[in-house]
Amino acid sequence: MPARSDIPTFTDAELAELSVEFERLPASKIIQWAVDNFAPHLALTASMTDAVLIDLAVKVDPAIEVVFIDTGYHFPETLETVERVRRHYGLNLRIMTVPPHDEALWQADPENCCSAVKVGQLDRALAGKAAWMSGLRRAEADSRVHAPIVARDLRGLVKVNPIATWTDQDVAGYIADHGILVNPLLERGYTSIGCMPCTQLPTDPDDPRSGRWAGRDKTECGLHL
Repeated sequence: MPARSDIPTFTDAELAELSVEFERLPASKIIQWAVDNFAPHLALTASMTDAVLIDLAVKVDPAIEVVFIDTGYHFPETLETVERVRRHYGLNLRIMTVPPHDEALWQADPENCCSAVKVGQLDRALAGKAAWMSGLRRAEADSRVHAPIVARDLRGLVKVNPIATWTDQDVAGYIADHGILVNPLLERGYTSIGCMPCTQLPTDPDDPRSGRWAGRDKTECGLHL
Protein backbone atom coordinates (compact mmCIF):
# COMPACT_ATOMS: atom_id res chain seq x y z
CA MET A 1 0.00 0.00 0.00
CA PRO A 2 1.55 3.36 -0.99
CA ALA A 3 2.25 6.11 1.50
CA ARG A 4 -0.47 8.69 1.93
CA SER A 5 -0.30 12.45 2.06
CA ASP A 6 -3.94 12.91 3.09
CA ILE A 7 -3.88 11.55 6.64
CA PRO A 8 -6.38 13.64 8.61
CA THR A 9 -5.48 15.50 11.75
CA PHE A 10 -7.76 15.60 14.77
CA THR A 11 -7.74 17.94 17.72
CA ASP A 12 -7.92 16.45 21.20
CA ALA A 13 -11.48 17.78 21.46
CA GLU A 14 -12.46 16.07 18.22
CA LEU A 15 -10.95 12.80 19.41
CA ALA A 16 -12.89 13.10 22.67
CA GLU A 17 -16.12 13.59 20.74
CA LEU A 18 -15.37 10.61 18.53
CA SER A 19 -14.63 8.48 21.58
CA VAL A 20 -18.08 9.25 22.93
CA GLU A 21 -19.70 8.45 19.57
CA PHE A 22 -17.79 5.17 19.36
CA GLU A 23 -19.26 3.98 22.67
CA ARG A 24 -22.29 2.70 20.76
CA LEU A 25 -20.48 1.30 17.73
CA PRO A 26 -19.31 -2.29 17.25
CA ALA A 27 -15.57 -2.87 17.34
CA SER A 28 -15.50 -3.63 13.61
CA LYS A 29 -16.81 -0.13 12.79
CA ILE A 30 -14.19 1.47 15.04
CA ILE A 31 -11.45 -0.53 13.35
CA GLN A 32 -12.85 0.45 9.94
CA TRP A 33 -12.61 4.13 10.96
CA ALA A 34 -8.98 3.67 12.00
CA VAL A 35 -8.08 1.88 8.77
CA ASP A 36 -9.91 4.39 6.57
CA ASN A 37 -8.18 7.34 8.23
CA PHE A 38 -4.69 6.09 9.00
CA ALA A 39 -3.68 3.00 6.99
CA PRO A 40 -0.96 2.22 6.06
CA HIS A 41 0.44 4.40 8.86
CA LEU A 42 -1.38 2.25 11.38
CA ALA A 43 -0.30 -0.68 13.56
CA LEU A 44 -1.97 -3.09 15.94
CA THR A 45 -0.11 -4.25 19.04
CA ALA A 46 -0.72 -7.78 20.30
CA SER A 47 0.19 -9.44 23.59
CA MET A 48 -0.87 -12.83 22.23
CA THR A 49 -3.09 -13.61 25.19
CA ASP A 50 -5.73 -14.24 22.55
CA ALA A 51 -6.32 -13.29 18.92
CA VAL A 52 -9.66 -11.52 19.37
CA LEU A 53 -8.56 -8.07 18.20
CA ILE A 54 -6.42 -9.57 15.44
CA ASP A 55 -9.40 -11.55 14.15
CA LEU A 56 -11.57 -8.42 14.16
CA ALA A 57 -8.90 -6.30 12.48
CA VAL A 58 -7.85 -8.64 9.66
CA LYS A 59 -11.49 -8.94 8.61
CA VAL A 60 -11.34 -5.20 7.95
CA ASP A 61 -7.79 -5.01 6.60
CA PRO A 62 -6.00 -8.33 6.00
CA ALA A 63 -2.70 -6.47 5.50
CA ILE A 64 -2.75 -4.54 8.76
CA GLU A 65 0.62 -4.52 10.51
CA VAL A 66 0.56 -6.47 13.77
CA VAL A 67 3.34 -5.73 16.26
CA PHE A 68 4.54 -8.16 18.91
CA ILE A 69 7.30 -7.19 21.33
CA ASP A 70 9.59 -10.11 22.09
CA THR A 71 11.12 -9.04 25.38
CA GLY A 72 13.25 -12.15 25.71
CA TYR A 73 11.34 -13.04 28.88
CA HIS A 74 8.10 -14.45 27.47
CA PHE A 75 6.58 -17.80 28.36
CA PRO A 76 7.27 -20.47 25.72
CA GLU A 77 3.49 -20.80 25.37
CA THR A 78 3.25 -17.14 24.36
CA LEU A 79 5.89 -17.52 21.66
CA GLU A 80 4.11 -20.65 20.40
CA THR A 81 0.87 -18.64 20.25
CA VAL A 82 2.60 -15.96 18.17
CA GLU A 83 3.56 -18.53 15.56
CA ARG A 84 0.15 -20.25 15.57
CA VAL A 85 -1.64 -16.93 15.09
CA ARG A 86 0.83 -15.80 12.42
CA ARG A 87 0.28 -18.97 10.38
CA HIS A 88 -3.49 -19.02 10.87
CA TYR A 89 -4.05 -15.50 9.55
CA GLY A 90 -1.03 -15.12 7.29
CA LEU A 91 -0.27 -12.05 9.37
CA ASN A 92 1.71 -9.04 8.35
CA LEU A 93 3.60 -9.56 11.61
CA ARG A 94 6.44 -7.38 12.85
CA ILE A 95 8.31 -8.81 15.82
CA MET A 96 10.30 -6.27 17.80
CA THR A 97 13.17 -8.19 19.38
CA VAL A 98 14.93 -6.82 22.44
CA PRO A 99 18.73 -7.21 22.25
CA PRO A 100 20.11 -9.52 24.96
CA HIS A 101 21.44 -7.84 28.08
CA ASP A 102 24.46 -8.88 30.13
CA GLU A 103 22.16 -9.31 33.11
CA ALA A 104 18.44 -9.90 33.46
CA LEU A 105 16.85 -6.45 33.70
CA TRP A 106 13.88 -7.76 35.65
CA GLN A 107 16.35 -8.71 38.39
CA ALA A 108 18.83 -5.84 38.07
CA ASP A 109 16.29 -3.02 37.63
CA PRO A 110 12.74 -4.36 38.01
CA GLU A 111 11.13 -0.93 38.19
CA ASN A 112 12.58 0.24 34.88
CA CYS A 113 12.66 -3.08 33.03
CA CYS A 114 9.32 -2.54 31.30
CA SER A 115 10.31 0.93 30.17
CA ALA A 116 13.61 -0.25 28.76
CA VAL A 117 12.32 -3.45 27.22
CA LYS A 118 8.70 -2.89 26.21
CA VAL A 119 8.15 0.84 25.85
CA GLY A 120 11.40 1.40 24.00
CA GLN A 121 10.53 -1.28 21.46
CA LEU A 122 7.02 0.07 21.02
CA ASP A 123 8.46 3.52 20.33
CA ARG A 124 10.60 1.94 17.60
CA ALA A 125 7.65 0.07 16.13
CA LEU A 126 5.49 3.20 16.01
CA ALA A 127 8.08 5.45 14.41
CA GLY A 128 6.50 6.86 11.26
CA LYS A 129 2.99 5.77 12.28
CA ALA A 130 0.02 8.08 12.70
CA ALA A 131 -2.09 5.78 14.88
CA TRP A 132 -2.12 2.42 16.62
CA MET A 133 -4.66 0.02 18.08
CA SER A 134 -4.56 -2.11 21.19
CA GLY A 135 -6.77 -4.67 22.90
CA LEU A 136 -6.97 -2.71 26.15
CA ARG A 137 -10.30 -3.17 27.95
CA ARG A 138 -11.84 -1.31 30.88
CA ALA A 139 -12.82 -4.54 32.61
CA GLU A 140 -9.20 -5.63 32.94
CA ALA A 141 -8.20 -3.41 35.86
CA ASP A 142 -9.20 -0.47 38.01
CA SER A 143 -6.46 1.53 36.31
CA ARG A 144 -8.26 1.09 32.98
CA VAL A 145 -11.91 1.75 33.86
CA HIS A 146 -11.85 5.21 32.28
CA ALA A 147 -9.88 4.24 29.18
CA PRO A 148 -11.22 6.10 26.12
CA ILE A 149 -11.93 4.31 22.88
CA VAL A 150 -9.84 6.85 21.00
CA ALA A 151 -7.43 9.50 22.29
CA ARG A 152 -3.95 10.91 21.75
CA ASP A 153 -1.06 9.12 23.39
CA LEU A 154 2.10 10.62 24.89
CA ARG A 155 3.85 10.37 21.52
CA GLY A 156 1.17 12.50 19.89
CA LEU A 157 -0.22 9.53 17.97
CA VAL A 158 -3.88 8.56 17.85
CA LYS A 159 -4.47 5.48 19.99
CA VAL A 160 -7.55 3.37 19.36
CA ASN A 161 -8.94 0.77 21.78
CA PRO A 162 -11.70 -0.89 19.72
CA ILE A 163 -12.78 -3.37 22.40
CA ALA A 164 -12.41 -1.04 25.40
CA THR A 165 -16.07 -1.56 26.35
CA TRP A 166 -15.99 -5.37 26.10
CA THR A 167 -16.58 -7.38 29.24
CA ASP A 168 -14.83 -10.67 30.01
CA GLN A 169 -18.04 -12.37 28.93
CA ASP A 170 -17.96 -10.54 25.60
CA VAL A 171 -14.42 -11.78 24.98
CA ALA A 172 -15.23 -15.35 26.00
CA GLY A 173 -18.31 -15.34 23.79
CA TYR A 174 -16.39 -14.08 20.76
CA ILE A 175 -13.68 -16.68 21.31
CA ALA A 176 -16.28 -19.46 21.51
CA ASP A 177 -18.37 -18.24 18.57
CA HIS A 178 -15.44 -17.71 16.20
CA GLY A 179 -12.97 -20.39 17.28
CA ILE A 180 -10.35 -17.83 18.21
CA LEU A 181 -6.84 -19.02 19.04
CA VAL A 182 -5.84 -18.36 22.65
CA ASN A 183 -2.70 -18.66 24.73
CA PRO A 184 -2.81 -22.09 26.44
CA LEU A 185 -1.83 -20.42 29.71
CA LEU A 186 -5.42 -19.14 29.93
CA GLU A 187 -6.56 -22.73 30.29
CA ARG A 188 -4.17 -23.12 33.22
CA GLY A 189 -5.74 -20.29 35.19
CA TYR A 190 -3.69 -17.30 34.12
CA THR A 191 -5.92 -14.31 33.52
CA SER A 192 -3.34 -11.73 32.44
CA ILE A 193 -0.15 -12.79 30.71
CA GLY A 194 3.03 -10.76 30.51
CA CYS A 195 6.70 -11.66 30.88
CA MET A 196 7.38 -14.93 32.66
CA PRO A 197 9.40 -13.56 35.63
CA CYS A 198 6.69 -11.05 36.52
CA THR A 199 3.55 -13.11 35.86
CA GLN A 200 1.96 -15.68 38.12
CA LEU A 201 -1.50 -17.08 38.70
CA PRO A 202 -3.90 -14.41 39.98
CA THR A 203 -3.78 -13.78 43.71
CA ASP A 204 -7.21 -12.12 43.79
CA PRO A 205 -10.09 -13.86 41.99
CA ASP A 206 -11.77 -10.50 41.48
CA ASP A 207 -8.71 -8.88 39.90
CA PRO A 208 -7.56 -10.54 36.67
CA ARG A 209 -4.28 -8.60 36.71
CA SER A 210 -3.40 -9.49 40.32
CA GLY A 211 -0.85 -12.00 39.09
CA ARG A 212 1.17 -9.29 37.36
CA TRP A 213 4.05 -7.89 39.43
CA ALA A 214 2.57 -9.57 42.51
CA GLY A 215 3.87 -8.09 45.73
CA ARG A 216 4.82 -4.79 44.10
CA ASP A 217 3.02 -1.48 43.70
CA LYS A 218 3.38 -1.73 39.94
CA THR A 219 0.13 -2.18 37.98
CA GLU A 220 1.02 -1.15 34.42
CA CYS A 221 4.00 -1.74 32.15
CA GLY A 222 3.74 1.69 30.57
CA LEU A 223 2.58 0.72 27.08
CA HIS A 224 -0.87 2.21 27.60
CA LEU A 225 0.01 5.47 29.34
